[in-house]
Amino acid sequence: MSDYVGIVLVSHSARLAAGVRELLGELAPDTVRVVLAAGTEDGGLGTSYDLIAGAVAEADGGAGVVVLADLGSSVLTAVTLLEDEPRPGVVLVDAPFVEGAVAAAVTASTGAAVTEVAAAAEDARTFRKL
Repeated sequence: MSDYVGIVLVSHSARLAAGVRELLGELAPDTVRVVLAAGTEDGGLGTSYDLIAGAVAEADGGAGVVVLADLGSSVLTAVTLLEDEPRPGVVLVDAPFVEGAVAAAVTASTGAAVTEVAAAAEDARTFRKL
């Protein structure tokens, strides 16, 4: 069991998700599980219900899981999974993919609860760059 909230990155592109995970690795300790559900089972672009389900299970160390999706069908597939297989403490957040993931990982690294990690990710949509 982990005392840290896990993070699942759902993306159409395995390379995109891997890049975001690489960035998070520089900002949050290894104690925060960041698991990818990216692309399709055959390595193509797209999303996969089964990959998302597996990633959520892998990321869940007992403190909850925050799921971030990039766009379109990745969001719809994650919503469908969580409706079909609801799990306590698993939250799909409405957040920008990169900024939300960074905010979630940094907040999770403090040992924050899943509700706080989810709120940090969602608040990232208001971050100004200029």
